[in-house]
Amino acid sequence: MQRNRSRQGKQKEESLMSTMCAWIVEHQIGLSVNLLLLLTLTHVSFPRARWRTRKFFELSYHDTSSGLYIQGWDDFCLVSLWIVVFTGLRAAVMDYALIPFARWGGIEKKKARVRFAEQAWLFLYYVVFWSLGMYILYNSGYWLNLRQMWANFPTRSMSGVLKWYYLVQFAFWLQQILVVHIEERRKDHTQMFTHHIITCALILASYGYYQTKVGNVILCVMDVVDLVFPAAKMLKYLGYQAACDVAFGIFIVTWFTARHVFYLMICWSLYTDVGEMMPYGCYSSVTGEKLSSDGGNEIAKHVLQPFLDPEGTVCFNPQIRYSFLGLLLALQILTLIWFGMIMRVAYNVLSGKGADDSRSDDECAEGDAADEDSIDQLRFDKEADVRMHGYEEEVDVDQLTLARKTSPVRQFSKGRKSGGRASGISIPGHGYSDRKELLGRIG
Repeated sequence: MQRNRSRQGKQKEESLMSTMCAWIVEHQIGLSVNLLLLLTLTHVSFPRARWRTRKFFELSYHDTSSGLYIQGWDDFCLVSLWIVVFTGLRAAVMDYALIPFARWGGIEKKKARVRFAEQAWLFLYYVVFWSLGMYILYNSGYWLNLRQMWANFPTRSMSGVLKWYYLVQFAFWLQQILVVHIEERRKDHTQMFTHHIITCALILASYGYYQTKVGNVILCVMDVVDLVFPAAKMLKYLGYQAACDVAFGIFIVTWFTARHVFYLMICWSLYTDVGEMMPYGCYSSVTGEKLSSDGGNEIAKHVLQPFLDPEGTVCFNPQIRYSFLGLLLALQILTLIWFGMIMRVAYNVLSGKGADDSRSDDECAEGDAADEDSIDQLRFDKEADVRMHGYEEEVDVDQLTLARKTSPVRQFSKGRKSGGRASGISIPGHGYSDRKELLGRIG
C-alpha cells in the first residue's frame, strides 16, 4: 500500500512537471514577448528604475577613458535578457518563416517541416555568430598565433564587440540547457546535457578568468562545424540527396580538421606555451603587475575573481591550468565518440546508401499517421460512450497519469497543430533510425 502511494505521488509529480514543461514550450513566443514588453515598459515609464533596467539593454562596466569594457555581476542581466530573446525569436522564426518556407520548398510531411525549420534556425544562428567570431579573431593580435592567446595576463579589458559576442554566446548555450530539460528526453540526453554543461562552464570560466582570447578561438573552431552540418540537413529535407552527400563529406572533413586538429592544437598550446607566457603567481587585476610568484592552490576564488573581488588580485597556479585542460579534453572525448558514429554514416554514403537511412521518412510518416489514427479513435470512442450513456464519466485526479508530450508547433495548414518541437536544438523524432537520430543531434 505504501509503495503504491509513493508510486502514485511520483506519477503526479512527473505529470505536473511534464504538463508545465509542455505548457512553457507551447507558449514560448507569448511568454518571451510579455517578459520583454514588461521590462521595456518599466524602463520607459519609470525613470527612477532605469539605473537597474539599463543593465539589461546595455553593456555594463564601460571605461570611458579607454573605450573598453571589463567584467562584473551586471553582465548576467544582459545574458538573462538574451536567453528570453533566443527562446521567443527561435519559436517565432520557425513558426512564421521557416516552416512556411519548408512547405513552399515541397516538404510535405509535418515532422519533416519542423526538422527542416530547426536546422535552418541553427544555420542562421551560426552564420551570424561564426562570422562575427571570425571577424573578431581576424582583427586580433592572436590571429594565427596561438602563443599570443596567453600574452599579457590578466587581460582585463575588451572591446564592446567582443564582450557582446561572448555574453550572447553564453546566453545561447544556457538556453540550450533549458531546452534539454523542458523537451522530451532522447537517448543521448546525458551526452548532450554533459556537452552543454562543459561548454557553459568553459565560457563562464574563461570570461571570468580574463581568457576571452582563447575562448574566441575555441568558439570559432567549434562553430564552423555547426554551420556546415545544418546546411547538409537542409539539402536532405529539400530532396537534394546528391548535394546532401557532398555537403556531408565537407562536414566530415570540417569536423575532423576543426575539432580534432585545430582544437587539439589549442589544448597543446595550453599544455606547453602557458608556462612561458603566463608564469605562475599572483597579479594585480587592475594594473597587471606581478605581485608574487606563489599562485596558491585555490581555483574558484581566482576564476571568478571579477565577480567576487573586482579590484583584487588574481592568481594562476597548476590547479587552474589543469582544470581548464581537463574540461577541454572532456569535450574532446565527447566529440571523438560522436566522430566515431559519424564515420559509420560515412561508410553508408560510400556504400551507396546515402547520408541518411531511406526508411526514416517512411517511419516518420507512419508515426504521424499512427498518432492521428489514435486521436481519431479516442474521439470516436468517447463520442460513442456519450451517445450510449448520455453522460461523460468523471475521473478522480488520482487516477490520471499524464504522459509527457512533444510540444505543439504552430502549423499553417487547415489551422491544425502538429506534434513538433520548438526548442533551442535539433532533436529528431522517435520514429527516426539510429543514424537519423545521430544526424539530428551531432554538433
